[in-house]
Amino acid sequence: MIKCAIVGATGLVGSMFLRVLEEKKLPIDKYVLFASKKSSGKIVKFMDKNYEVKELTKTSFEDERFDFALFSAGSKISEEYALEAVKNGCIVIDNSSYFRMNENVPLVVPEVNYDMIFKHKGIIANPNCSTIQAVVILKPLHDNYKLKRVVYSTYQAVSGAGILGLEDLKNTSLNKKPNKFDYPIYNNCLPQIDEFLENGYTKEEEKMINETRKILNLPNLNVTATAVRVPVSNSHGESINIEFENGFDIISLKKILANSKSIAVLDDIYKKIYPLNTFATGKDDVFVGRIRRDFSVKSGINLWCVADNIRKGAASNAVQILEILVNKKLNNI
Repeated sequence: MIKCAIVGATGLVGSMFLRVLEEKKLPIDKYVLFASKKSSGKIVKFMDKNYEVKELTKTSFEDERFDFALFSAGSKISEEYALEAVKNGCIVIDNSSYFRMNENVPLVVPEVNYDMIFKHKGIIANPNCSTIQAVVILKPLHDNYKLKRVVYSTYQAVSGAGILGLEDLKNTSLNKKPNKFDYPIYNNCLPQIDEFLENGYTKEEEKMINETRKILNLPNLNVTATAVRVPVSNSHGESINIEFENGFDIISLKKILANSKSIAVLDDIYKKIYPLNTFATGKDDVFVGRIRRDFSVKSGINLWCVADNIRKGAASNAVQILEILVNKKLNNI
């Protein structure tokens, strides 16, 4: 019997875990849903059954043994409980930032570094949502043209800040005070995501820089980022400027992207076809368009990409990893 725990089952990403798992119908025999004390006792319909959400406690992974656990309850919960799960024989796929830069924990996007899934020591980290959609695009381009420099400018939806972010968008549109953000997000773009560091960058920008290098296994890659919160409910947009070591043909480059896993090219300027937030929401692909040569450097491009940050940028990536591990376990039995 294969058993899986869902930690943070009532949050935005946790709820998306359940939706994606319903669609995937993985050969998992039993699920148990965990959340905070405040949400314990809540009834959640999942897989055509009613599940009572349990409170996550120090003994949750001792009282019942699990093969796998999906964590999306924040860094503090991951810090406190993930290793307890591992001690009790569970493999943890963690969506928080807590383990991402730990050198002993693989940071995985299956389309990019699939082999790292099998090099875990009990914990596999799910990258930042904005990083996931970027590296899905960068990987095939690096394989063909060799990355030299990457410049990120992100346009991140309020759902990336959770339920409180969505509430802020609604409330500030009604001239109410913000609760999650420092300023009203309605009618504004906020050039701050997470806390500022001493070097002037934010934690979100630093995450993108460091995670990109780790996932692509390019520790010396030149990367910089500016992360901006925009008044959009869901799906992150990113403008990415890429400089290559090698030359390229723009038509061939577009074909490479179009033939790569989890990438959908929407790029017809004559018909005004390009990726939009509303089109990406609810889908697992990364949508890319506005692909054009950067004439300011010898070999470079600009592009625009959009992906559902809650689904593709968090839940689906984790469930992809889970599916691979479940299939491996079944094949080894």
